[in-house]
Amino acid sequence: MKPLPECCFCFAEMMLAVCVDVPGGSENLQLRTIPRPQLKDTEVLIKVHATALNRADLLQRRGLYPPPPGESEILGLEVAGTVAAIGPGVKRCWKSDDRVMALVCGGGYAEYVAVPEELLMPVPRQLSLCQAAAIPEAWLTAFQLLHLIAQVKQGEVVLVHAGASGVGTAAVQLARLLGAIPVVTAGSAEKLKMAEKLGAAAGFNYKEENFAERVNDFTEGRGADVILDCIGGSAWEKNVSCLATDGRWVLFGTMGGKTVEGDLLGKLLSKRGHLLSSLLRSRSLQTSLPP
Repeated sequence: MKPLPECCFCFAEMMLAVCVDVPGGSENLQLRTIPRPQLKDTEVLIKVHATALNRADLLQRRGLYPPPPGESEILGLEVAGTVAAIGPGVKRCWKSDDRVMALVCGGGYAEYVAVPEELLMPVPRQLSLCQAAAIPEAWLTAFQLLHLIAQVKQGEVVLVHAGASGVGTAAVQLARLLGAIPVVTAGSAEKLKMAEKLGAAAGFNYKEENFAERVNDFTEGRGADVILDCIGGSAWEKNVSCLATDGRWVLFGTMGGKTVEGDLLGKLLSKRGHLLSSLLRSRSLQTSLPP
């Protein structure tokens, strides 16, 4: 058998990826051929079968949410696929073609992505790879907000803003598994109905009613023990108004603005409230993992 020409080996080390050269709209996305990732110690190379679209991808495409230093500038924060190669020092017994899903800091919109083995998870048999690709970002974000940051306890009321979003729907279901009582906000009756179908005890349309008053009515004046807030500035006063004494307000997004005007600290202090914040993408590998 004749050896393959050198050009074939070069082609085998390349891959297709979705790139953004100039920030802007979707018309700026470019499909290009780029070098395949080179594996570092304890990394696994995944052949990507499916990825997912997150708000962070849209912001990065517009130049508003750059990747952490040293990470891939290619879009895509979660993938599902099969193991293509295993780097040196990998401890778990991954095998070629194992079905896996992973959370990544970038690089998901490509044919291949290199992932630290700590962020690799097997795909359950009952899930397709397309389904699995939608799990890591939303579900791990919701998990760390509820478990690691807020430390939600059984019986607590958890207010989830954007209850029909990816993180919101995951948080509702995880809160129920914890024995907590999730309530949500959303902007339409259809979204509220979906959240309630997934386990929300109540839903409030923030466009038509004062959600703080409704939360206080639902809790008979006690307020929410935990608030998962991706809105930020525009909702701060209502959040504090419906936060229970000694409650935990967890900020993980600022879709409603980053600026706050008014007596935030005084009102939060009067509730003995805890203001916590978290981002998943900017965590190091060490701080991403539970102790």
